[in-house]
Amino acid sequence: MTITITAFANSPDRGRGQARDMPVRWALEEAGQPCDVRLVSFREMNETPHLADQPFGQIPTYEEDGLVLFESGAIVLHIAQRHSGLLPDDEDARARAIVWMFAAQATVEPPITEREAAGYLEHDQDWHRQRLPLMDERIGKRLAQLSARLGDADWLDGAFSAGDLVMVGVLRRLNRSPMLNSYPNLQAYIARGEARPAFKRAFTAQLTVFEGRATDT
Repeated sequence: MTITITAFANSPDRGRGQARDMPVRWALEEAGQPCDVRLVSFREMNETPHLADQPFGQIPTYEEDGLVLFESGAIVLHIAQRHSGLLPDDEDARARAIVWMFAAQATVEPPITEREAAGYLEHDQDWHRQRLPLMDERIGKRLAQLSARLGDADWLDGAFSAGDLVMVGVLRRLNRSPMLNSYPNLQAYIARGEARPAFKRAFTAQLTVFEGRATDT
C-alpha cells in the first residue's frame, strides 16, 4: 500500500526544511519510496482523528498497510530497517548507525531546542538574557564533542547512514546561528548532507507546500 505521512499545512519554519516531516521525507527519498502527504492545520492536529494517530498533536505521522507510527526518529528507523540504503548490512555497523540516531535526538538536539523555545517563550522575562550564556554553553559543549568525534571524516561511521540523516537534520537547526562558525568540519558535514540528491528532493517538496500556501493567501 501507499505510504502516507502528515505534514504542516502552514509550516512555522516557512519552508526552511526544519519541520519534523523533513527527516521522514528525506529518508523515504533515500530509500526510493514514494509517499502521499496529507497536510493538517494546527486546528486539525488537536482534533480526535489526528490525535488517534499522534496522541501529542504533532506531525508527522506515518501510515502504511494498517501500520500507524509517530515520532520522526522512530519513523526514520522503521524506514531504514524496512528498505535498503540507510543502514549498513554489517550488524555491528548497523547498531552503531542506530546509536547515532539516538545520540542526535537525545543528546545533541535537546539543548538546541531548549534555546529555540526560550527565544519565543521566554524572551520577555527579566531572567531570559541571564539564561542565554548557559544555554549557549551547553550547545557549544555538544558541538565541540561532535566535532572532535567527526574529525575529517565525511560521515559519522563510514558510509552515510540514517545516523547521519538524523544528525544533519538536528544540526541544520543552527544554520542561522553563528554557533557553527567555530566548527568548519560540522559546517562541511551539513553541506554534504544537503548536497545529497535525496535531501534536495525532500527539501523542495516541503518548500513547495509553503510557497503554495503563501500564494493561496
